[in-house]
Amino acid sequence: MFSHAHALGLVALGSLVIAGPCDIYSAGGTPCITAHSTTRALYSNYTDSLYQVKRASDSTTAIIKPLVAGGVANASAQDAFCAGTTCLITIIYDQSGHANHLTQAPPGDIRGPEARGYDKLANAVSAPIRLDGQKAYGVYGTPGTGYRNNKAKGIATGDAAEGMYAIFDGTRYNANCCFDYGNGETNSRDTGNGHMEALYFGTGGRWGSGAGKGPWIMADLENGLFGGPNTGNNPNNPTVTFRFVTAVLKGTKNLWALKGGNSASGTLTTYYNGVRPKSAGYNPMKKEGAVFLGTGGDNSNGGIGTFYEGAMTTGYPTDATEDAIQADIVAAKYTIAS
Repeated sequence: MFSHAHALGLVALGSLVIAGPCDIYSAGGTPCITAHSTTRALYSNYTDSLYQVKRASDSTTAIIKPLVAGGVANASAQDAFCAGTTCLITIIYDQSGHANHLTQAPPGDIRGPEARGYDKLANAVSAPIRLDGQKAYGVYGTPGTGYRNNKAKGIATGDAAEGMYAIFDGTRYNANCCFDYGNGETNSRDTGNGHMEALYFGTGGRWGSGAGKGPWIMADLENGLFGGPNTGNNPNNPTVTFRFVTAVLKGTKNLWALKGGNSASGTLTTYYNGVRPKSAGYNPMKKEGAVFLGTGGDNSNGGIGTFYEGAMTTGYPTDATEDAIQADIVAAKYTIAS
């Protein structure tokens, strides 16, 4: 039996993590189908590629790996490779073994200059932080930046169950659409209500809002940002002010839940747990199974945000599993760069 206490026992302080988030998801019976991070390994035994950088001086690339199995990314290797020039993050590798890697997002069906070509790639040094005292870099998405995999394998489709989490920078956001991580359309186009299930962070109140002025953690379900069951405002969804934000979303047949917390301390808070929105198209869901980061499902790429790590699962994770993942995140000791 997987229990909350057992899950917490998987976490160890220090530079070596006995169990990462995806070990915890697997122990809970809902294994990761994606695992993306430029800051650390999300499995305790993972030693392979985290991300790739490309330097401007000669267009060569380097792959950044963890310092140790299950550990923090080797930022020193990136710094040495990029010394005297600039680097872009070109690939964010899927650690789950399913090869659902994220690369430069293709055009979508939005209008405007940003829709005429592939999205921009993130500058590799624009989001420095520390984990357990060690330097690492996140993915800072400015307007026009996006990553995507429209041929991902094993991601939930239709009304199938899935879960996901992400860690965002709570100080970098805007009101434009849409800084997301999650499940989107396989053609980078808006194919209708319920064709997405993704985590959103920002102040995009024209598509949905919570209490106060934001920013909010919301679910982007296509053609609407939802902090609860209502189209428009959901007053029980709070403004979030943490420097590091844990966002959690899960969905199954006519049921979904949204949670948030401080990645540096404390536990998760449930913002909503209940039936799907009553507006047409959200029950049953019509998820398509692409994976994307930094844009909306139709490649609406006006959002701003920073992504540090995240994963998606098969199946509907338990609350105990998600509580244990939050404990693991806190144990990783995210702090600002000194």
